[in-house]
Amino acid sequence: MEQNKITDMTEGNIGKQLILFFLPVLFGAFFQQFYNTVDAIIVGKGVGKDALAAVAGSSGWITKLITGVFLGVTTGASVVISQYGGRHDMEKVDQGMHTIYAFSILGSVVTTAVCMIFVPVVLRLMRTPEELMVDSTLYLRIYFTGILFNFIYNAGASILRALGDSKRPLFYLIICTAVNIVLDLILIIGLKAGVAGAAAATVIAQAVSAVLVTRELMRSAGLSIKKLHFHRHILKQQMAIGIPDGIQYAMYDIPNIVVQSAINVFGTNAMAAWAAFGKIDAVYWMLSSSVGTAITVFAGQNYGAGRMKRVKKGIGISMLLEFIPGVLLCVVMYFCSPQLLGIFTDDSAVIAEGIPMIRTIAPYYWVYLFVEVFSGALRGMGDVVIPLIMTLLGVGVVRILWVVLMEKFCPTIPAIAFSYPVTWILTAVLFTIYFLYRMKHLHNSNL
Repeated sequence: MEQNKITDMTEGNIGKQLILFFLPVLFGAFFQQFYNTVDAIIVGKGVGKDALAAVAGSSGWITKLITGVFLGVTTGASVVISQYGGRHDMEKVDQGMHTIYAFSILGSVVTTAVCMIFVPVVLRLMRTPEELMVDSTLYLRIYFTGILFNFIYNAGASILRALGDSKRPLFYLIICTAVNIVLDLILIIGLKAGVAGAAAATVIAQAVSAVLVTRELMRSAGLSIKKLHFHRHILKQQMAIGIPDGIQYAMYDIPNIVVQSAINVFGTNAMAAWAAFGKIDAVYWMLSSSVGTAITVFAGQNYGAGRMKRVKKGIGISMLLEFIPGVLLCVVMYFCSPQLLGIFTDDSAVIAEGIPMIRTIAPYYWVYLFVEVFSGALRGMGDVVIPLIMTLLGVGVVRILWVVLMEKFCPTIPAIAFSYPVTWILTAVLFTIYFLYRMKHLHNSNL
């Protein structure tokens, strides 16, 4: 691999570098979310609220958990690549790339086998209504049959971003989005394939993106199928960061599954409303996660190069990148909630259920920027264990306890939904305190 394939973020204007890296990541997240949203719109309007609840309810959180954990592992593992890239150690970069790819293939095989067996069990544990079980099970089994493509794309995109290239993953997602929308229209509207058509469209679109990202890494970065190998020393480094990072992702999604289980008790209308809200809610998270990705790569390269002052400046700029558009999104979600829900369904009962959900949560999104930015910077510096513990406590344990208590003492949807603001505030406080401690510890170092 040639040195000039790395976009060096250790020199030059910090704000310009972060923005130029952040924008393609944001647009990529937008297109990824766009085709998920189109799925929900076509299913909700073209098939009905039961199908919407089946595709984006319990099933949606299960797929998000599995793909999120793997994304966390590969993103964490790519930190090792970005750090070696910052040191211009191209041999280690090459080893890291082939190790992530090998891990992705093995991980997908295991994931498919496990999920094909246990999908019905998990759906029942989530208290999925009986009338949704057949469609939910069918959707998930088709989706997990093709999980290899999802894993390969996320691994390849993480490698490209670790090397400073956030544009090509964006281009591939645009193509993937177009393929997915066309297939949705053909399979769901044209052939009346229902939830099976939605799952098949997603799998085929992800296969296209996986082929594109793999081809690019073969062309520009020296990826070779023959060289796929678990380099033990590199794998150990990658998993030391990647596994805690994957668990941290799970600490967000497992409590969300508990919340979904509590919502399921209120019936199909509530499930459909929560599913529609999930697509609206994702708009903020694509902004937040894109900022987190940008500061992770930026911090990884500069920390690896021993330039801690640039890391600190990058953190401040990243906060502004999330805060300003984030507040605007909060205002739009709060005041336009009926119109936003109407994009996904014409059912007035579903819309009525969804409005208080959005208005309970929307005013508090901005708090989370402290968690995302500080967590991303710490991840880039290789600090993942304490952030994992804080996430486990602040998001995982507290949110689950809150839901359990509300189900017993105040069994209403707004009370259950308020588990999100409570845990965001608590976790933001924990991350702020720890990050300030870490900066003080590094103050007298040579970084």
